[in-house]
Amino acid sequence: MRQPLHALWRTLLVLFFFNLMITGGAAGDIQVGQNAPGFTLSDVYGRSYTLSEIKGRQMTVLYFFDAGSDASQGGLLVLDRLLRKYEDKQLTIWGITRSSSEVVQRFNQKAQLQFPILLDKSQVSEKYNARTILPVVCTLGPGLEIIDHFQGGGETIEMMLVRLAERQIHRGQPQMAQALAASAADANPANIEARAVQGYAALAQGKTEEARHTFDQIAAAGGSKAVIGQEGQAAVLAREGQSEQALALADAVTKKAPERVVAQKIKGDVLAAKGDRKAATAAYQKAATQTEAPVFQKAEAYNQLGRMYAQGGDYNQARKFFDQSVALDPYYIEPTSNKGVTYEKEGLWTKALAEYRQAQTLDQNDTIATVLARKAEQMLALQADTAGKARMDQLVKDLVERYKSQKAQPPTAVEDGWTSRPLVLTFVDIQEKGGLSSRDGLAMVLATRLGELLNASGRLQVVERAVMERLLSELNLGSSELADPETALKLGKLLSAKLIGTGTILYLPDSTMLNLRFIDTETSAIAKTINYRLGATADLEREMFSLNRSILQTVIEKYPLQGYVVRVEGKEAMINLGRKQGVTPGAAFEAIEPGKEEVYRGKVLKSTPKTVAKLEVVRVEPDLCYARITESQRPLGRDDQVKEVVAADVKKGGKDGQ
Repeated sequence: MRQPLHALWRTLLVLFFFNLMITGGAAGDIQVGQNAPGFTLSDVYGRSYTLSEIKGRQMTVLYFFDAGSDASQGGLLVLDRLLRKYEDKQLTIWGITRSSSEVVQRFNQKAQLQFPILLDKSQVSEKYNARTILPVVCTLGPGLEIIDHFQGGGETIEMMLVRLAERQIHRGQPQMAQALAASAADANPANIEARAVQGYAALAQGKTEEARHTFDQIAAAGGSKAVIGQEGQAAVLAREGQSEQALALADAVTKKAPERVVAQKIKGDVLAAKGDRKAATAAYQKAATQTEAPVFQKAEAYNQLGRMYAQGGDYNQARKFFDQSVALDPYYIEPTSNKGVTYEKEGLWTKALAEYRQAQTLDQNDTIATVLARKAEQMLALQADTAGKARMDQLVKDLVERYKSQKAQPPTAVEDGWTSRPLVLTFVDIQEKGGLSSRDGLAMVLATRLGELLNASGRLQVVERAVMERLLSELNLGSSELADPETALKLGKLLSAKLIGTGTILYLPDSTMLNLRFIDTETSAIAKTINYRLGATADLEREMFSLNRSILQTVIEKYPLQGYVVRVEGKEAMINLGRKQGVTPGAAFEAIEPGKEEVYRGKVLKSTPKTVAKLEVVRVEPDLCYARITESQRPLGRDDQVKEVVAADVKKGGKDGQ
């Protein structure tokens, strides 16, 4: 018995020292999730580089290598080729070596890299477990936290390239993801994981046929990894809206390989779109607890699970799942933003703002995070403004009392029956339907951002979003009540709004359908319906501008400003309409002569008004404006009627609905 025990101890000691050797003599020093050890190093030209100075960059790759070894250089040269092709200012790559200055200079002259090679003369390599086995690749997130650590060449470099490719999908760099995965697949055609990432990167770009072709090839190859191709096929079917086929194929995959994540997530997405919340939640829970999937897909499963709990009002549990999603993939902006929305719904504006700002560090151009952050800042400013908060509280209190007593806002006094009053618009409620979007808050962003743009146009006044949300909260009106047109009309009249904006957001597998309806509170008629499709890769801010233009065109066509000429001096006329009524520089008017009336058999017949001049507004004051007379058939005089027409710049480029 003694001899086998000694042999066992010898084996354990050998394994211990072998592990110690492959980790560079510092086992346990480097762990995913911890902060990267700081350092300052110089290149061969004496230029200094400090790690802390690049904090905030989306991704930093530290590549430790031997400058005199071709095998050690391979992955670095691949990264250089990709950096040349895809200019990415948020990606930083530093090569770090313990090689001599002479060897590094020769390597630099030959390779002509796009990034610096730093000389390690201060034991930095030891801190990163990069002394004995090279290369070592360490990927750092925006806060310089370690998100990946790879050691060794050959297959390890392939793994590094595939993982970097996966990271690019949620970084919004699907083309680079495809290129990185292709490099790994070219080096090893049997690398199914690399080929699968190529397929998902194509799908992220909306290239469904390319993705289908890739997954079909993987599935047709057979073997134990054919399920990777089959779950990819299911993902393509789901994206195309073929829900039943996608669900059937996902079921088949889960039976063959129950540990796969993607098939379970697809089942959750399809079941959520059907309205089966219980079954969808169960599928997402299975997806989150399974083990086999790229990190970006596991992160998506946790995010969807968080979305389900948030919809059910369990914000604490939802935030835990969002945190798990971010821990897996810090470049996935959805869970960070979604976590902010849960805080916003609880009125915890400081915490909400912190999450929105974190989301902005991932993508400075993200419209949802930007609008929500600005809204949170405004709410915090309002809370800090004691007098302003008191006014808001009193306003909401008065509105609630009038609503409950069925009293509308007293009508504003008018000078005459022709001159326009200010046009007020309020967004009452935008319902969300269809599948479970990975991103929460679109309805809030839509109402808030359109309100900002329409207000900024000066053409109409939009009721403050904070007032509307406080009012709805105090009245405790649910989604079903807000969907009732009578309730919407009551709210609109209460706020003295001429127009109510309402509608639905329908989440489809490949896009989002927006249906906006604008209701006239005086006639109860629908003044305008806008149907709009937002593609999966659409620029949301650009689409908001287009929607804004379409709404403005409708307002001007259906509710043109009307006024009178006050006086005329040369080629310039003063009009009794100003900024308060929505006049803006560049607005176009026509001076008209009312049509003649004829009474025939007791019925008054009125002919079409005649246009006698055209005017363009050049200066605007609160209660009046000055317009240049561009065309005239007769001299204009005091009390001539004017009527607004759609200016050329409003018509141009508008994307109108039905």
